[in-house]
Amino acid sequence: MKSASRMQALTLHATDGEIGRVEEFYFDDETWTIRYLIVNTSGWLSRNLVLISPVFLGRTDWETKQLHVALTRKQIENSPAIDTHRPVSRQHEADYMNSFGAAYYWGGSYMWGVGAYPADLAGVAVPVGSSTFVAEPGSADSHLRSTAAVTGYGIQATDGAIGHVKDFIVDEDTWGIRYLEVDTRNWLPGKLVLIAPEWAEEISWSDATVSVGLPREAIKNAPEYLESIPIGRGYESQLHEYYGRLPYWVRETGRAHVEETRAARLR
Repeated sequence: MKSASRMQALTLHATDGEIGRVEEFYFDDETWTIRYLIVNTSGWLSRNLVLISPVFLGRTDWETKQLHVALTRKQIENSPAIDTHRPVSRQHEADYMNSFGAAYYWGGSYMWGVGAYPADLAGVAVPVGSSTFVAEPGSADSHLRSTAAVTGYGIQATDGAIGHVKDFIVDEDTWGIRYLEVDTRNWLPGKLVLIAPEWAEEISWSDATVSVGLPREAIKNAPEYLESIPIGRGYESQLHEYYGRLPYWVRETGRAHVEETRAARLR
Protein backbone atom coordinates (compact mmCIF):
# COMPACT_ATOMS: atom_id res chain seq x y z
CA MET A 1 0.00 0.00 0.00
CA LYS A 2 1.18 3.47 -0.87
CA SER A 3 -0.22 6.93 -0.32
CA ALA A 4 -1.43 8.86 -3.35
CA SER A 5 0.87 11.74 -2.43
CA ARG A 6 3.88 9.42 -2.51
CA MET A 7 2.83 8.10 -5.91
CA GLN A 8 2.81 11.65 -7.22
CA ALA A 9 6.59 11.65 -6.85
CA LEU A 10 6.88 8.96 -9.53
CA THR A 11 8.16 9.57 -13.05
CA LEU A 12 6.37 7.54 -15.71
CA HIS A 13 8.35 5.79 -18.44
CA ALA A 14 6.88 4.43 -21.66
CA THR A 15 8.62 1.58 -23.49
CA ASP A 16 10.63 4.16 -25.44
CA GLY A 17 11.18 7.05 -23.09
CA GLU A 18 9.96 9.24 -20.28
CA ILE A 19 6.35 10.48 -20.28
CA GLY A 20 6.12 12.81 -17.30
CA ARG A 21 5.03 12.92 -13.67
CA VAL A 22 1.82 11.97 -11.92
CA GLU A 23 -0.17 15.10 -11.14
CA GLU A 24 -3.33 13.60 -9.64
CA PHE A 25 -5.71 10.67 -10.00
CA TYR A 26 -9.27 10.06 -11.15
CA PHE A 27 -11.11 7.58 -8.95
CA ASP A 28 -14.50 5.94 -9.33
CA ASP A 29 -16.69 7.21 -6.49
CA GLU A 30 -18.84 4.05 -6.59
CA THR A 31 -16.07 1.51 -6.09
CA TRP A 32 -13.34 3.86 -4.78
CA THR A 33 -10.92 2.55 -7.37
CA ILE A 34 -8.34 4.67 -9.19
CA ARG A 35 -9.20 4.46 -12.89
CA TYR A 36 -6.67 6.90 -14.33
CA LEU A 37 -3.45 8.65 -13.54
CA ILE A 38 -3.37 12.22 -14.80
CA VAL A 39 0.15 12.73 -16.05
CA ASN A 40 1.84 16.06 -16.72
CA THR A 41 3.90 15.56 -19.87
CA SER A 42 6.10 18.59 -19.13
CA GLY A 43 5.77 19.90 -22.65
CA TRP A 44 6.86 16.99 -24.87
CA LEU A 45 3.26 16.87 -26.09
CA SER A 46 1.26 19.82 -27.39
CA ARG A 47 -1.32 18.97 -24.72
CA ASN A 48 0.07 19.12 -21.23
CA LEU A 49 -1.99 16.38 -19.55
CA VAL A 50 -2.71 12.78 -20.57
CA LEU A 51 -4.63 9.91 -19.00
CA ILE A 52 -2.89 6.65 -18.21
CA SER A 53 -5.03 3.72 -17.07
CA PRO A 54 -3.62 1.26 -14.49
CA VAL A 55 -4.46 -1.39 -17.11
CA PHE A 56 -1.23 -0.41 -18.89
CA LEU A 57 1.03 0.00 -15.87
CA GLY A 58 4.02 -2.24 -15.28
CA ARG A 59 6.39 -2.45 -12.36
CA THR A 60 7.22 0.37 -9.98
CA ASP A 61 10.84 0.96 -9.04
CA TRP A 62 10.56 2.82 -5.75
CA GLU A 63 14.34 3.17 -5.44
CA THR A 64 14.53 5.26 -8.62
CA LYS A 65 10.92 6.49 -8.34
CA GLN A 66 10.02 5.20 -11.80
CA LEU A 67 6.70 3.71 -12.88
CA HIS A 68 6.82 1.75 -16.12
CA VAL A 69 4.02 1.91 -18.69
CA ALA A 70 3.46 -0.81 -21.30
CA LEU A 71 2.76 1.72 -24.06
CA THR A 72 4.88 3.68 -26.51
CA ARG A 73 5.06 7.46 -26.50
CA LYS A 74 3.33 7.44 -29.90
CA GLN A 75 0.39 5.44 -28.53
CA ILE A 76 0.03 7.92 -25.69
CA GLU A 77 0.29 10.85 -28.09
CA ASN A 78 -2.52 9.38 -30.23
CA SER A 79 -4.83 8.64 -27.28
CA PRO A 80 -7.99 10.78 -26.90
CA ALA A 81 -7.39 14.19 -25.31
CA ILE A 82 -9.02 15.15 -22.01
CA ASP A 83 -10.32 18.36 -20.52
CA THR A 84 -9.65 18.20 -16.79
CA HIS A 85 -12.04 21.10 -16.24
CA ARG A 86 -15.01 19.03 -17.39
CA PRO A 87 -16.44 15.67 -16.23
CA VAL A 88 -15.11 12.67 -18.15
CA SER A 89 -17.97 10.99 -19.98
CA ARG A 90 -18.40 7.24 -20.26
CA GLN A 91 -18.21 7.63 -24.02
CA HIS A 92 -14.79 9.31 -23.68
CA GLU A 93 -13.61 6.44 -21.47
CA ALA A 94 -14.82 3.93 -24.06
CA ASP A 95 -12.99 5.81 -26.83
CA TYR A 96 -9.84 5.79 -24.69
CA MET A 97 -9.95 2.03 -24.07
CA ASN A 98 -10.90 1.33 -27.70
CA SER A 99 -7.83 3.25 -28.88
CA PHE A 100 -5.63 0.71 -27.10
CA GLY A 101 -7.74 -2.36 -27.86
CA ALA A 102 -8.52 -3.03 -24.19
CA ALA A 103 -11.72 -4.08 -22.44
CA TYR A 104 -13.84 -1.75 -20.29
CA TYR A 105 -13.66 -1.80 -16.49
CA TRP A 106 -17.41 -1.35 -16.02
CA GLY A 107 -20.17 -3.91 -16.48
CA GLY A 108 -18.57 -6.85 -14.68
CA SER A 109 -18.86 -8.17 -11.15
CA TYR A 110 -15.25 -7.52 -10.14
CA MET A 111 -13.37 -4.35 -9.29
CA TRP A 112 -12.08 -4.25 -12.87
CA GLY A 113 -15.11 -5.67 -14.62
CA VAL A 114 -13.91 -8.99 -15.98
CA GLY A 115 -11.25 -9.39 -13.31
CA ALA A 116 -9.95 -8.31 -9.94
CA TYR A 117 -6.83 -6.63 -11.34
CA PRO A 118 -6.39 -3.94 -14.01
CA ALA A 119 -4.01 -6.11 -16.06
CA ASP A 120 -6.92 -8.53 -16.63
CA LEU A 121 -8.45 -6.02 -19.05
CA ALA A 122 -5.36 -5.85 -21.26
CA GLY A 123 -5.80 -9.52 -22.12
CA VAL A 124 -9.42 -9.11 -23.24
CA ALA A 125 -8.79 -7.12 -26.38
CA VAL A 126 -11.32 -5.55 -28.73
CA PRO A 127 -10.33 -4.46 -32.24
CA VAL A 128 -8.26 -1.27 -32.08
CA GLY A 129 -10.30 1.68 -33.29
CA SER A 130 -13.67 -0.09 -32.85
CA SER A 131 -16.58 1.65 -31.19
CA THR A 132 -18.40 -1.06 -29.25
CA PHE A 133 -19.81 1.17 -26.52
CA VAL A 134 -23.35 2.50 -26.90
CA ALA A 135 -24.45 4.95 -24.22
CA GLU A 136 -27.70 4.00 -22.53
CA PRO A 137 -30.09 6.55 -21.02
CA GLY A 138 -28.64 7.79 -17.74
CA SER A 139 -25.23 6.20 -18.38
CA ALA A 140 -23.54 9.00 -20.31
CA ASP A 141 -21.55 10.21 -17.31
CA SER A 142 -19.04 8.11 -15.42
CA HIS A 143 -18.41 8.43 -11.70
CA LEU A 144 -14.90 9.85 -11.77
CA ARG A 145 -13.64 12.27 -9.14
CA SER A 146 -10.28 13.93 -8.69
CA THR A 147 -8.17 13.07 -5.65
CA ALA A 148 -6.91 16.66 -5.68
CA ALA A 149 -10.49 17.93 -5.39
CA VAL A 150 -11.46 15.59 -2.53
CA THR A 151 -8.28 16.23 -0.54
CA GLY A 152 -9.27 18.61 2.23
CA TYR A 153 -12.91 17.49 2.38
CA GLY A 154 -14.25 17.59 5.92
CA ILE A 155 -15.06 14.38 7.79
CA GLN A 156 -18.54 14.48 9.30
CA ALA A 157 -19.11 12.01 12.14
CA THR A 158 -22.60 11.15 13.39
CA ASP A 159 -22.27 13.81 16.09
CA GLY A 160 -20.25 16.53 14.40
CA ALA A 161 -17.21 17.43 12.31
CA ILE A 162 -13.89 15.75 13.04
CA GLY A 163 -10.95 16.44 10.75
CA HIS A 164 -10.44 16.35 7.00
CA VAL A 165 -9.18 14.09 4.21
CA LYS A 166 -5.40 14.42 4.05
CA ASP A 167 -4.47 11.64 1.64
CA PHE A 168 -5.52 8.35 0.06
CA ILE A 169 -4.00 4.93 0.75
CA VAL A 170 -3.89 2.89 -2.46
CA ASP A 171 -3.46 -0.85 -3.02
CA GLU A 172 -0.76 -1.13 -5.70
CA ASP A 173 -2.10 -4.45 -6.97
CA THR A 174 -5.75 -3.51 -7.55
CA TRP A 175 -5.46 0.30 -7.49
CA GLY A 176 -8.36 0.33 -5.08
CA ILE A 177 -8.41 3.11 -2.48
CA ARG A 178 -8.32 1.11 0.73
CA TYR A 179 -8.35 4.00 3.19
CA LEU A 180 -8.83 7.71 3.57
CA GLU A 181 -6.07 9.24 5.65
CA VAL A 182 -7.88 11.56 8.03
CA ASP A 183 -6.15 14.40 9.84
CA THR A 184 -7.92 15.07 13.13
CA ARG A 185 -5.20 17.29 14.54
CA ASN A 186 -7.41 20.34 14.53
CA TRP A 187 -9.62 18.48 16.99
CA LEU A 188 -7.35 15.85 18.52
CA PRO A 189 -3.78 17.11 18.69
CA GLY A 190 -1.19 15.08 16.83
CA LYS A 191 -3.21 12.16 15.45
CA LEU A 192 -3.84 10.69 12.02
CA VAL A 193 -6.36 7.89 11.55
CA LEU A 194 -7.56 5.73 8.67
CA ILE A 195 -11.16 5.25 7.59
CA ALA A 196 -12.16 2.80 4.87
CA PRO A 197 -14.21 4.37 2.04
CA GLU A 198 -16.96 1.75 2.42
CA TRP A 199 -17.63 3.11 5.89
CA ALA A 200 -18.62 6.41 4.32
CA GLU A 201 -22.38 6.91 4.14
CA GLU A 202 -22.47 9.97 1.92
CA ILE A 203 -20.18 12.29 0.01
CA SER A 204 -21.52 15.80 -0.43
CA TRP A 205 -19.78 17.40 -3.37
CA SER A 206 -21.59 20.69 -2.75
CA ASP A 207 -20.62 20.83 0.96
CA ALA A 208 -17.18 19.24 0.44
CA THR A 209 -17.74 16.68 3.21
CA VAL A 210 -17.56 12.93 3.69
CA SER A 211 -20.10 11.61 6.20
CA VAL A 212 -19.18 8.42 8.06
CA GLY A 213 -21.48 6.35 10.25
CA LEU A 214 -19.15 6.63 13.22
CA PRO A 215 -19.29 8.83 16.34
CA ARG A 216 -16.46 11.26 17.03
CA GLU A 217 -15.42 9.34 20.14
CA ALA A 218 -14.88 6.16 18.11
CA ILE A 219 -12.68 8.00 15.62
CA LYS A 220 -10.86 9.74 18.47
CA ASN A 221 -9.86 6.41 20.04
CA ALA A 222 -9.09 4.57 16.79
CA PRO A 223 -5.64 3.01 16.24
CA GLU A 224 -3.26 5.78 15.24
CA TYR A 225 -1.81 5.81 11.74
CA LEU A 226 1.89 6.61 11.46
CA GLU A 227 2.97 7.67 7.97
CA SER A 228 6.54 6.48 8.59
CA ILE A 229 5.46 2.86 9.19
CA PRO A 230 4.27 0.69 6.26
CA ILE A 231 0.72 -0.60 6.63
CA GLY A 232 0.74 -4.30 7.44
CA ARG A 233 -1.99 -6.90 7.79
CA GLY A 234 -1.61 -6.80 11.56
CA TYR A 235 -2.47 -3.11 11.71
CA GLU A 236 -5.34 -3.56 9.25
CA SER A 237 -6.76 -6.43 11.30
CA GLN A 238 -6.55 -4.31 14.43
CA LEU A 239 -8.32 -1.44 12.67
CA HIS A 240 -11.19 -3.56 11.35
CA GLU A 241 -11.58 -5.37 14.66
CA TYR A 242 -11.72 -2.03 16.49
CA TYR A 243 -14.57 -0.81 14.27
CA GLY A 244 -16.26 -4.21 14.20
CA ARG A 245 -16.10 -4.40 10.40
CA LEU A 246 -15.45 -7.42 8.18
CA PRO A 247 -12.02 -7.00 6.53
CA TYR A 248 -12.06 -6.36 2.78
CA TRP A 249 -9.71 -9.31 2.10
CA VAL A 250 -12.26 -11.67 3.68
CA ARG A 251 -15.17 -10.12 1.75
CA GLU A 252 -13.33 -10.22 -1.58
CA THR A 253 -12.17 -13.81 -1.11
CA GLY A 254 -15.73 -14.84 -0.34
CA ARG A 255 -17.09 -13.01 -3.37
CA ALA A 256 -14.49 -14.60 -5.65
CA HIS A 257 -15.49 -18.04 -4.34
CA VAL A 258 -19.16 -17.35 -5.09
CA GLU A 259 -18.34 -16.21 -8.63
CA GLU A 260 -16.15 -19.24 -9.28
CA THR A 261 -18.89 -21.56 -7.99
CA ARG A 262 -21.47 -19.86 -10.19
CA ALA A 263 -19.21 -20.13 -13.25
CA ALA A 264 -18.59 -23.83 -12.55
CA ARG A 265 -22.33 -24.49 -12.43
CA LEU A 266 -22.84 -22.74 -15.77
CA ARG A 267 -20.16 -24.94 -17.31
